This record gives sequence, C-alpha cells and structure tokens, in this order.
Amino acid sequence: MRHARRRFVRRTAQLAAVGGLLLGGVMVTRAVAGEPPGEPAVPFSAARDAAGTGTGLVTRLGTARTAGSWLGADGRPVVAVTDEGAARTVRRAGAAAKVVRHSMNELKSATAELRSAPRVAGTAWTLDYRTNQVVVQADETVSAGDWSRLSRVAADIGGFVRMERASGRFTTRLNGAQPMLSTGGRCSAGFNVTDGQRDFILTAGHCGPVDTIWFADGRGGRQLGTTVDTAFPGSDFSLIAYASGRAGDGADVVAVGDGKGVRITGAADPAVGQRVFRSGSTSGLRDGQVTGLDATVNYPEGTVTGLVRTDVCAEPGDSGGPLFSEGVALGVTSGGSGDCTAGGTTFFQPVTKALAALDVRLIVAAPDAGAGQGATPAPSASATQGALAPSAASPGSSAPVTGAAQDTSPLSRLTDSRAVGPGLLVIAGSLIALVATRHIRAEQDRKAYQRHYSATWG
Repeated sequence: MRHARRRFVRRTAQLAAVGGLLLGGVMVTRAVAGEPPGEPAVPFSAARDAAGTGTGLVTRLGTARTAGSWLGADGRPVVAVTDEGAARTVRRAGAAAKVVRHSMNELKSATAELRSAPRVAGTAWTLDYRTNQVVVQADETVSAGDWSRLSRVAADIGGFVRMERASGRFTTRLNGAQPMLSTGGRCSAGFNVTDGQRDFILTAGHCGPVDTIWFADGRGGRQLGTTVDTAFPGSDFSLIAYASGRAGDGADVVAVGDGKGVRITGAADPAVGQRVFRSGSTSGLRDGQVTGLDATVNYPEGTVTGLVRTDVCAEPGDSGGPLFSEGVALGVTSGGSGDCTAGGTTFFQPVTKALAALDVRLIVAAPDAGAGQGATPAPSASATQGALAPSAASPGSSAPVTGAAQDTSPLSRLTDSRAVGPGLLVIAGSLIALVATRHIRAEQDRKAYQRHYSATWG
C-alpha cells in the first residue's frame, strides 16, 4: 500500500511537471507574440521635445534649405538640409543634420503635380523625409494601364518620386475604442470633445453624413447621438452630438480592451519616428510608429489630404478609433491597407486640425485625477495606463477610473503575467520538479535493490 501510494505521488508530480513545461511554453510564446513588431520607435515623452527642436529648426531655416525633420532611433532630432551652412546651424542647436538633394519646396511641388494628374482610386503618396523622396503607392485595384500612366507622371517629375505596389486595398475602415452602429454601418468612437455648451464624439468623417443617428448596440436600445458636422472627402472627421447633451463621467478615457482604458490629457501633432498606439473595436490595441506626414490617399469615395501615415495595422470596424501616445490625442483612424495578421499601412486624420476646424476642445483628465498636461507612461501592446470598469470607457459612461501607477521594478517585470518572465519561471520550476522526481525514483529503486540483495544474501 505504501509503495502504491509513493508511485501515485511520483507519477502525479511527473505529470504536473510535464504540464508545467507545456504551460510555460505557451506563456512564453504568447508573451513574445504580443510584443511590438519591428524596430523600436521613440516614446512620445522623448519625441515631444525632440520634435519641437526639429520643427523649430525647419521653421528657422525655411523650406528652401530644409526638407523636414524626424526622430532618430536614439530619440535625437534629425533635420534634412540642402547645404553645409544649414547643417552647421542644425548641429550647433544639438540636432543631427542630413544633407539631401531636394528641398521641401521641391517635394511639395512634386505632390502638387501628382494631384493635378488624373485621379486614380487606390493610390496614395507621402513625403518620406528620411529618404528625401515622395513615395507613391498603388494598391491591388490599380490596373496595369493606370500604373503605367502614373509611373510616367512620376518619371517626368524626377527620380526622387518612388513608385511602390501596396498589398491589399486602400479603404476607409468603416465597420475602435467603443463600437457605434447606424443604419449605414459600424464605426468606432474616437475622443470626447466639447464646445463649452454640449459634448460630442469626434470620429471619422466617412462614417456617415450629417443627421446619421448612432446607437451603442445593434438592437437600437441605446441611442448615443446624431452626426451634426462632417468633412469627407478632403478631410476625414465628424462630430456626433450626444443625445443627452453630456458625455458623462469617464469622458476623458479611451478604451483599449479587457475593461481597461487610457486617460487623455491633451492633443498634439505626431512626429515621424514616434511610437504610437491605436485602439479599435475590431482589432483592439495595436502599436507601431509614424512613418510619414501630410499624406494623400485616393479612396474610392474621394481624396483625403494632410493625413498621418503609420505602420500600425487596422481592420474594418476600426474607423474613427483613437490614435494616441502617453495619454496625448494624435488622430482618428481614417483608412489604409492590409490587416492585423499580415500587417499594413494605416492613415489618420490629425486631431489638432479637426479640433480647430470644428471649434471644439478635448475633454481631458482633470489635474487632481493624477493626469495633468504632462504625459503619463505609454502602454505596451498588452498593458495600459489605467484600468476601469468594463463599461467605463463607453462614451458617456459613469464608471470611475482607477489610474494606478505601474511598478517597473525588475521583480515586477519578471512576475508580470503579461511578460516572458512568468513563463520562464514556470518552465524552470517544472524542469527542476521533473529532474527531482526522476532522482527520487532512482534513489528509491537503488534502496529497494539494496534491501532485496541484502535479504537474499543474508
């Protein structure tokens, strides 16, 4: 009986150790899969000051001697200049200089020529500051004939216009942080804004025309509000007036999934090379970096200009969802190509331009709520700045936000259930347990053999 009990305990321990190895492997795989893809981008807190330096130098030197600025991998501002004199000025200011052939005036002239050419749906172009080129993309819907004609236009402009084929189709992402539904389709709420008298939802303009009625559920049981102003094409933003007139408590929060949200503390323009986050009801929280500014996209419905280009993925249903970094609002989702399986390109309407055009301001976190105008730490792809009740990120909800500070000590990172550390700990513990059970079994067998041998010899 005692030997049978020992065998049962030993086998149970072995099975538990094997199960631990499998569980640890899954934990590590999921943690690695959730990490941001691609090269690391610059956090917004570092980007804001650096981008200001670069922008200031471009303004000071003028568009005839510069061709934009961006953030280097080390967070240092880089300014494209056309002569050594401008390069010396940039270096004295503490930024890096890159001497290029074509000025911003030349790049802008190239985009003007592209706009004057016959419009081709499924194309887009962006000023690529880092390569000193205008990048023209054509999706899979663009015919070989249109591609050839557009290529000839690019060749006539000059060798600094680069032609690329894009996978998928450039489409608006109709159908976010929180879903909104109308008879025309599904979109995502962007940011809560106010004009001082009424509160509104800022979202994408292509989501619906003026007088579109929006609901929080597919049964039409809860009316959110009605679209009162919109701009699309040309720009891509709209304003939805709350049916109650007020956004309610928690209006300074955008949802990021799993019942969590991020407090919004202000608005700003993004910088090329900056790390950003997008939230959508279809694909959840995703991150990446800004790859271009002042982009033009020729959607099937019309042309939109002045967009932010990113390598953050998005899918249908994410339209209008918020783009942000460290609690700072940057834009609302317009459209793009690809998906969150293969990756893709997503364009955003800059939030500052939308606020100015609509004459509204963001509803932001109050200073006594722990979030003033200074930015808070950026969320990772699986971690957010603050947590709240599941309904608290809904437009106009009244659930409170609990903005707990994150522990970034080595021990907390190792034991964080969303990191690789716990999986490695489980694997290590399971290996030790497995080795231990094998050692115990060998020792038990050795002693049993000694007892048997001693008995027969005696």
